[in-house]
Amino acid sequence: LAGNDWLVPVATLVVIGREITMSALREWAAAMGPEARQAVDVNAWGKWKTAFQMISLALLLACRDGGSSELITLAATAGPALLVAAAGLTLWSLALYFKQLARFMF
Repeated sequence: LAGNDWLVPVATLVVIGREITMSALREWAAAMGPEARQAVDVNAWGKWKTAFQMISLALLLACRDGGSSELITLAATAGPALLVAAAGLTLWSLALYFKQLARFMF
């Protein structure tokens, strides 16, 4: 991801924005009743998204102080890549939740 320093902050904003949006959607769905609430139950995409986020975070923290070992270099490469992948999964899972809730919105 060399030369794309903007990717990590943008991916971070995507992840944070999705979490805020999902919190609001889950509150709204709970108020709409059990059928709407069930539409925003946790699914496998959310689990994968969380796994990518956690692994990415661990790698980014591992390489934050720099260093020159091969593991640090690998962490510095894989961490941002996994965060971008997590952001993609984040957008995908958010779209799936909106699709499931569309019938209650309109």
